[in-house]
Amino acid sequence: MTLEFHCTAASPSCVHFELPVMQPGHSPTDHPLFAGSVYQRAHFHPAKPKELLMATTTVQAGYEGDYVQRFQFFLQHSGEHTVMREFMDKVLPGEFARIGEGKSDLNFLGVGSGQGEMDSHMLNILQSKFPTTQIDAHIVEPSIALIENFKASVAKSPNLQKVPFAWNAVSCAEYEKQVKDTKDTKRFDFMNMIQMLYYMDDYAAAIKFFHSLLREKGRLMIIHEAAGSSWATLWSTFAKDLCTKSVTKYISAADVKGKLDKLGLKYEEHSIPNTMDITECFVEGSKLGAMLLDFMTDQDSFQKAYSPEMRAKILDLLRDKCSTEKNGRRLFDCSLTCFLIQA
Repeated sequence: MTLEFHCTAASPSCVHFELPVMQPGHSPTDHPLFAGSVYQRAHFHPAKPKELLMATTTVQAGYEGDYVQRFQFFLQHSGEHTVMREFMDKVLPGEFARIGEGKSDLNFLGVGSGQGEMDSHMLNILQSKFPTTQIDAHIVEPSIALIENFKASVAKSPNLQKVPFAWNAVSCAEYEKQVKDTKDTKRFDFMNMIQMLYYMDDYAAAIKFFHSLLREKGRLMIIHEAAGSSWATLWSTFAKDLCTKSVTKYISAADVKGKLDKLGLKYEEHSIPNTMDITECFVEGSKLGAMLLDFMTDQDSFQKAYSPEMRAKILDLLRDKCSTEKNGRRLFDCSLTCFLIQA
């Protein structure tokens, strides 16, 4: 098997590699060639893991390592995915019924899907509404580690193994360029962008592009931190100090709504209430509190990143303006807003 790597201007010639035939149960990405930070974007059907359907350009991996671990800790502590699933169970069956009525096939696109917990849940709902309809899933996620976790989850799900997946280990900007360069005419019935607009240079342009890929009666679902949430208070107050790493400019659902209105898009707006217990943040020496503060401020170590004076200011804000007391616990409002945008 030959794979072509598109090289940089510093090394203009293309390089070809001959790889040995993969053993059953393995994909080309299992080869040591792909063990580093460069990854070959490829499409696979989960029921036929050794079948390479398409290989195109190489890309650089997205966020990895400690951030992923902090994010998983946050999800477990906040119950964010639980409230999302409850919302999806209530709203999406009706949406999917309207979207899929009269169609012989359905195309699903996950943008910034992480390791796929929410995409898997949505696909299961879609399958339950249309058990005999062909459903294709396309995933755009720059993190190699998270895509591999998503693939492992699919391999354990009998229902999802019936769905052909196209794995795109690229950023949104790279995916857009790819679609335009290849004049790809693929269109989608449902796509989602969950808690990922913070990491985009121009999220309004991205929304406009992905919205343009919707089929008739399609929906683009965006889930984002609510405008009046404690996240908005914390990050808008200390934007200069917090927007220094993966998030360079904080945006809330109010900003997203303003862009949707400016683009002239029609949408429904839904609230997803949620709170998180941050009591341990105020307990000196608490490991749980330290991990929460690391994630909430997007730092490897809240303790090391800021001066004692700055840490005190952040903790004061969290106590006085970002949380409420209930039964002796401090609750942080991490509510979400969902926009269901029409084609």
